[in-house]
Amino acid sequence: MTAVSRTLKLGDRTIPVILPDRRDARLHTASVIISIHVIGIAALGFRVSMPQILAAIVTAGIIDVALTLRQTGKLVWPASGMLTGSGVALILRLVGMDSGDYWSWAGWHWFALVAGFSILTKYVIRFRGNHVFNPSNVGLVAAFLLIGADVVEPLDFWWAPLGFWMILAYVLIIGGGVLITRRLDLLEMAVTYWVVLAAGLAVLAASGHCMVAAWSPTPVCDGRFWTVLVTSPEILVFLFFMITDPKTIPSGRGARVVFAAGLGLLSVMMIAPHVTEYAAKVGLLASLTLWSPLRGLFDRALPDAGGRRAGIATLWDRIGSRPLAGVFGRGLVIGVVLVAAVVGILVAGSPVRDQALALDRAAPEVSVEVDPASLPDVAVDESVHGLDVTVDDEFVDLLSLTLAENLAIEAEAMRTADGSLLAVSSGGTRLDEMQARLDTAVATGERVADLFTFTEMAVALHEPEGEGQTSAGLVFSTAGELTRVLFDSSGEEVSRSSEPHRARFVVRQLAGDRWLLVESEQGS
Repeated sequence: MTAVSRTLKLGDRTIPVILPDRRDARLHTASVIISIHVIGIAALGFRVSMPQILAAIVTAGIIDVALTLRQTGKLVWPASGMLTGSGVALILRLVGMDSGDYWSWAGWHWFALVAGFSILTKYVIRFRGNHVFNPSNVGLVAAFLLIGADVVEPLDFWWAPLGFWMILAYVLIIGGGVLITRRLDLLEMAVTYWVVLAAGLAVLAASGHCMVAAWSPTPVCDGRFWTVLVTSPEILVFLFFMITDPKTIPSGRGARVVFAAGLGLLSVMMIAPHVTEYAAKVGLLASLTLWSPLRGLFDRALPDAGGRRAGIATLWDRIGSRPLAGVFGRGLVIGVVLVAAVVGILVAGSPVRDQALALDRAAPEVSVEVDPASLPDVAVDESVHGLDVTVDDEFVDLLSLTLAENLAIEAEAMRTADGSLLAVSSGGTRLDEMQARLDTAVATGERVADLFTFTEMAVALHEPEGEGQTSAGLVFSTAGELTRVLFDSSGEEVSRSSEPHRARFVVRQLAGDRWLLVESEQGS
């Protein structure tokens, strides 16, 4: 919805200039997304900067203006380009980017590249006069698959603890989404997608599915997994402002509803095989990329009233042509579809469940005891409170005790040369390091165990560089005394020496319920 307001004269050429129309739904959508940007950066800890956002919007806008001018001879306000750019910037994140870096230029070129590619697909990949994919959707999927998790990652499913600013974000997303989709007669489609997605995720959650996420120190499992995803502001943005692109969905009302239901089921199927939030989010976005090219099939199978009925519509009418038999027949069809959907979800999620069970079975029991009274009070950094978990004295005391136990288990593993103990205490690079030390000890017959006594402890959120989305890590900064005990090959003590120590230990939940020691750095 645009209107010619003036012209631009270049030599002998007169170029019509099309300025924005306040009734254009794309402007309304962009205004909602930009408002979310503002709230997110100012109050919700979004890890994105103004230069990154502007790089995406300006790049997509310039390309949109240039290609429209070439095709139509008109200078048109780039409503589509700006919407695409703002949508890309809302979801795309640079790995290692910190919140609060409002004016950082880090990785701005990736935002420009992804936004530019996204808007180009609108002009290059076309079928019967319309673009095939939602531009920002296909661009983001390509970025996550081709650029990779070591450089870019998607916006989190969970944004922040529920408070004033988070409630305001929900009001903007839901209120704006309902108003815009209702005006475009797409609200029914959005609601259908959410209902099917919620039902499918309920089946997946009930099967024992878990997901690790950077905002949660513990695996997100079962009912919590379902609650987080169905109330995720990112999924609400996806269903209100991405899947309802009028140019990439069926034209018929009934076809749109069935299209949305099928997309909801496909989204669950593509989330189910993954245990990391990164992979689950890419699966969610990719479901729309795969589904969009099929929209023509839905229009042919379920045309609007008055159109030629074929395929699914005809079959459905024939099944219901007789009153009693029709009720039974349609009920049977619905039942078969529901059973097939449930079975498909369970099968899709089985590799993740089997892997988690195998890890839990493989871990030996803790075989050391640490006196909690021997540990100092822990200073808690404010960053820890940004996690989706209740941070209280009990939580912090349990973490510090677990760290001390893990270090004691490592010492026992060195004394007894029992590598199986390391599986319950260590993971990541720390496990590799300790296994190498143990191998050397067995080969030389001299085993050195480190015993720690703590006088100071502080915990903060671990923010590693160059990592994609994984479970949240916490870093303990400690001080105290380190005693190195030398044992012979029979496990008898030979000698010991003590010295002051300062160290950093990173703990993370990789599987099961226990926190593992995954990184360490001495003397810092």
